[in-house]
Amino acid sequence: MDLLAEFSAPAQATRTEKLVVIGAGMASGRALEHIFEETPGRFEVTLFGSEPRGNYNRLMLSPVLGGEKEYEQIITHDTAWYERHGVKTRFGETITGIDRQRKVVISKAGETPYDRLIIATGSAPFIIPLPGKDLPGVMVFRDLDDVNAMVEAAQRPNPKAVVIGGGLLGLEAAAALRLRGMEVVVLHIMGHVMDRQLDPAAGYLLQRDLEKRGIKVHCTAQTKAILGENCVEAVALDDGTTYGADIVVMAAGIRPETRLAVDAGLHVERGIVVNDQMVTSDPDILALGECVEHERVVYGLVAPLYDQAKVLAKTLAKQDAAFRPVQTATQLKVTGVSVYSAGDFADAEDREEIVLRDAASGIYKRVVLKDNKILGAVLYGETGDGPWFYDMLRKGTDTTELRDTLIFGQAYQGGAALDPMAAVAALPDDAEICGCNGVCKGKITGAITGMGLTDLDRVRAHTKASASCGSCTHLVEKLMAITLGDAYNPAAVKPLCPCTDYDHGAVRRLIVAKGLKSIPEVMQELEWKTSCGCAKCRPALNYYLVAEWPGEYEDDGQSRFINERVHANIQKDGTYSVVPRMWGGMTNPKELRAIADVADKFNIPAVKVTGGQRIDLLGVKKEDLPGVWADLNAAGMMSGAAYAKGLRTVKTCVGSDWCRFGTQDSTGFGIRLEKYLWGAWTPAKLKLAVSGCPRNCAEATCKDIGVICIDSGYDIHFAGAAGLDIKGTELLGHADSEDEALEIIAALTQLYREQGYYLERIYKWAKRVGIDTIKAAVIEDGAKRKQLFDRFAYSQQFAQVDPWEERVNGKDAHEFAAMAEFGFPVAAE
Repeated sequence: MDLLAEFSAPAQATRTEKLVVIGAGMASGRALEHIFEETPGRFEVTLFGSEPRGNYNRLMLSPVLGGEKEYEQIITHDTAWYERHGVKTRFGETITGIDRQRKVVISKAGETPYDRLIIATGSAPFIIPLPGKDLPGVMVFRDLDDVNAMVEAAQRPNPKAVVIGGGLLGLEAAAALRLRGMEVVVLHIMGHVMDRQLDPAAGYLLQRDLEKRGIKVHCTAQTKAILGENCVEAVALDDGTTYGADIVVMAAGIRPETRLAVDAGLHVERGIVVNDQMVTSDPDILALGECVEHERVVYGLVAPLYDQAKVLAKTLAKQDAAFRPVQTATQLKVTGVSVYSAGDFADAEDREEIVLRDAASGIYKRVVLKDNKILGAVLYGETGDGPWFYDMLRKGTDTTELRDTLIFGQAYQGGAALDPMAAVAALPDDAEICGCNGVCKGKITGAITGMGLTDLDRVRAHTKASASCGSCTHLVEKLMAITLGDAYNPAAVKPLCPCTDYDHGAVRRLIVAKGLKSIPEVMQELEWKTSCGCAKCRPALNYYLVAEWPGEYEDDGQSRFINERVHANIQKDGTYSVVPRMWGGMTNPKELRAIADVADKFNIPAVKVTGGQRIDLLGVKKEDLPGVWADLNAAGMMSGAAYAKGLRTVKTCVGSDWCRFGTQDSTGFGIRLEKYLWGAWTPAKLKLAVSGCPRNCAEATCKDIGVICIDSGYDIHFAGAAGLDIKGTELLGHADSEDEALEIIAALTQLYREQGYYLERIYKWAKRVGIDTIKAAVIEDGAKRKQLFDRFAYSQQFAQVDPWEERVNGKDAHEFAAMAEFGFPVAAE
């Protein structure tokens, strides 16, 4: 029987068909994306998933386990995506049977009919049948629940973990658990780790590097039993060795999850057997992912699964497509370890190998050839040429003319070192750049030029290149530089400063992942190139530590710019500007008299009204600052933070209390906002405004965050600019009440605090991460917004301290002597 011909029969073409999908993982998620592209509106989709959540990037579970990423950062399809495409989600509901005759799937909740069915049940971890395997504390590493269980275990005093299995998954779990502070032992039955992906030489180098990180690796380990009474206590080996353990992670392999298919009578061998069109032995049932077998091969890496997803969608669209066996490439997702392997690198008499070693640098490269064509490649320590070797492997390129320089990589072809940018430019358009998502060079460059993409995050969003494990990021960045030329601004991916090779994003992630809570600790653990940092990195590190560890990290004033150290703005003549806070721009006769008295008492030469509805005292001598602050404090005034990388002002109009056009109490709400937000440090200065009606007298639509009051409530805007850059705000969303508006604004501020790079204004942050991403977190996802709000509220317990009052009471008194007395330099902002 021609399964595709029967499957393609047009019986259901005149109506919306019921498409049921079993499994909400990465393979089915990618298939749905292609289905909605190929056949929009044709299918009524019901998606079942045994986990109580939708599609997320499982490749990134190890960074989540290690604390380098949050779960929210690896979500692929959020609630809004499913709603936008009309997908009925049945998460947390397990399918127990398929009735092919009646064309229904069965769960505890009942029966769901289908016209077409997709099985994407993935794989199940292999549990070694050891004594003690059922003890509490024996875990696997397959989903977010497993990650959460391991994170909880890592919080015990002096926690110990044994990982059984030194393959790709086991080593990623081990490295992540080590980042969580656990003592980790890896047991591997073979002679070297990652034996399916690496040869013994590369395996040795990897083991050496893992042990430098504090991970014990025991190869040729025959595990005898897991020991313990009521829970895991240790693991015993056949040779008598025993390792103590609070948890044991089974990472010894996976098996296709085929139970449903077997019970339904489908053709199953190792996996669910499918043809080139991803159709099973039942023409109305398709399958893809780790559960399927195609031409006697079961794939466990994501790239071929995404190829399957594309073919499946075309099959449903009645278009010609065929899945063909593919070579795969592998990279290890452990920060700081560079490993790449592709193809078949086993020894054989009819093959030759080319090897390059650099012992001092820990570099090892090996290319296996047959008939002058690449069969396999293993790279360790320097993996930039991996995609080049892989492209030649896939295409069967004859390497005869490259033979003498092949091992040195693409940049050295022709006998002389070439510009690495030229080497990337020379790649053909169909060269695969992102192995995880199967994205070729032409798709990336086409999107960059066709959609005007100028930053890495937007390229990731539109092409998915570098959006999974991130190992191809350097190649994507080179393509951006080549394609955009002078228009490319790589500032977002440059190192934070010359003291480190890490950029802002990596530093932020690793501070959390490694639990680093002081500047010296950060510099030591992240291998700073200088002993004490510089004027660029120290303020950034100080901010990141303040933001990440409220209540634990003590703000280092000496790592701030001069204005933040002395809580006043230095002027060109060495005197200072003092701006007391006036809530929402409101003041009273007592405050005005105090300002006038201070100006007279300290011979302050200039008093100016600012654009932020404050009063600025200009020309204050440094040694007079504590006295000026003392008198202003006595009148009930505090620092206006006009110098701060934090909340500065909330500008207001008079609103409904006085104005005949006012729709809400804009002044009252502005005061409430300022009293709630003051003291919060942010990546850059933060200015707000509240206008009582769309006439916008407070100029809310060019602020970092602005509110336009209307009859039905509050329209919240953000990401405006009115300085060196001129930019109107983006509409974030609407709030019906003051309380809701306050929660949204505090959550937005917290998201900016957590994601923004130091000195990155909110409009630049929004452009980098994407407006839709911010809306999804702050407006569309109520639970996420509440979490952000709660974290902001917690941090404010430690932030709302008036620095003027502290200094009046003697803190850092040495700062306020005449500058010449101590010879302090003046740092520029």
